[in-house]
Amino acid sequence: MNVQISGHHVEVTQAIHDYVLSKLERIQRHFDHVIEISVILSVQKLRQKAEVSVHMRGKDIHVESEDEDLYAAIDLMMDKLDRQIIKHKKKAYAHPHDALKRQAVEE
Repeated sequence: MNVQISGHHVEVTQAIHDYVLSKLERIQRHFDHVIEISVILSVQKLRQKAEVSVHMRGKDIHVESEDEDLYAAIDLMMDKLDRQIIKHKKKAYAHPHDALKRQAVEE
């Protein structure tokens, strides 16, 4: 898995880099098929923005979040990404024919 962390109008310090990587570990627990992750952190006057693009087998997911604090924006972004990854995983591993089997047994 390739991880790219960049900043626009903000310097990505080692502390921010480590914080983002620690949050991304949560994604790997849920879904192993992640190929590449690109994180962009930016500052726009008083708003801190965090964006992430995740390239995985079968789908690309892009999530953005804004907050007054950069760490809070990263947390919001990771929560949104976590929900999207879980949703994709459920769809990818769902077996629609299982519902038909259960329906046939009930009849």
